[in-house]
Amino acid sequence: MDITATIPLSAAEKIEISSILGCQPGQLNAKLNEYMTASTKEYLSMIRGQRVFKRGSDMLEYRLFLLIESAFNGQIPDERTVSSLFQTTLTESRSLIRAVISKYQYQLKTYIDATIRTCLAAADRQNTGDHYSVVINSQNVVDELNKVLADIDGNLASVAKRKGSVSTYELAPSSYNQLCSRLGVTPKP
Repeated sequence: MDITATIPLSAAEKIEISSILGCQPGQLNAKLNEYMTASTKEYLSMIRGQRVFKRGSDMLEYRLFLLIESAFNGQIPDERTVSSLFQTTLTESRSLIRAVISKYQYQLKTYIDATIRTCLAAADRQNTGDHYSVVINSQNVVDELNKVLADIDGNLASVAKRKGSVSTYELAPSSYNQLCSRLGVTPKP
């Protein structure tokens, strides 16, 4: 069903919102449509009595779940992205993402796997035998990678932060190859 809404925004508001959402002002309408999908689903669930929340945190978790489905294209967002949208601290955002991953783990399984695949595809190494390195801006994604490794074989090396870096993580070649095998990603040489 196509739904159209008209929302008057000043030029300054368009620039501000575009900046927050990470798009150009000319792309704002399309970007907002992704968010409208999530908000419309939220309202329809409420109206139909499917999602009646007693706590504000439940509503925020459900809202983030819907955003993952629509606005984030099935990727688990990082804490900074959630903080900019929900006006929360990085710690609060990390907790919110963790709660959503836990509460909606079965509905998010394919999205979590897609996020991990994206990380594996971005991993690289300088020389054969070196560890693979990848920038991951979300501790929750690192935790999910390590959960998959633990499920495969508890003896595999965990994903670990590169010493002295802010958000670069290293994967041992054996761990990287096992993750690629489990998730159907073609490993890089």
